[in-house]
Amino acid sequence: MMVSEKTLHFISGLPRSGSTLLCNVLAQNPRFYATQTSGMLDVLFNVRNQWDNLIEMKAMDPALSEQRKLAVLRGIMVNFYADVEQPVIFDKSRGWLAHLEMLEALLQQPARVLVPVRDLRDVLASFEKLHRATSATRQLAAENADYLGFQTVEQRLAHWVKFDQPVGLAYNRIKDALQRGWRDRMHFVDYDKLCRTPRRVLQDCYEFLGETWYEHDFDHVEQVTWEDDRVHGFAAGALHGIRSEVRPQYAQWPTVLGRAADLYQGQEVW
Repeated sequence: MMVSEKTLHFISGLPRSGSTLLCNVLAQNPRFYATQTSGMLDVLFNVRNQWDNLIEMKAMDPALSEQRKLAVLRGIMVNFYADVEQPVIFDKSRGWLAHLEMLEALLQQPARVLVPVRDLRDVLASFEKLHRATSATRQLAAENADYLGFQTVEQRLAHWVKFDQPVGLAYNRIKDALQRGWRDRMHFVDYDKLCRTPRRVLQDCYEFLGETWYEHDFDHVEQVTWEDDRVHGFAAGALHGIRSEVRPQYAQWPTVLGRAADLYQGQEVW
């Protein structure tokens, strides 16, 4: 996980499962730098995919082209956070689990990924609450694209778990990473446990990462990462705002989803 003089760790899991909270708690450690949703993977992904389409690369010796491609991709990882002073960086992107093979080829050693998860019914309840709050004044792009498919709670849940939608895509990436044999690279961080017993959960994270423990303040969490949720069609802070105090959260799905949640009970693979 060493890239140049910095150590890179990764955060990649389900949406609405506390990844922003986890990043901001970790950022209390003066040795740690935690990101908002990062674009580094997208840059790597696009360079990797376009490299072999260039006519000049096709004409190059294949072994040399592959060597230089890896060198360029590693250079991106080295320089993406060149301005960061902290020696340990947590890069957050829900796509990392789909690209662990590429990631380890660049790191040249085992990756360490924290995987935020949550009862799928509460993940879906959170999306439903966002839909209801947003629909008061605007229409989400997903509803605009499939208005008749958004008429009931059951239809909306079915939409969000599709393979190309936020919950389904993230869930399938977790499932597939496990099926590909990457379990030892993944440390699951359950949102409910994080809220109930944050110190214990963070200690387990530190042990998995091989980092020296830092005493966090779970009663005063300053939000240092920022994302403009308006680009996703939501109000500012609707997706990535956090509470300043880590405290237990209660299940939302019974009152928000009712019997519509039954289909998603017990679907966790972690």
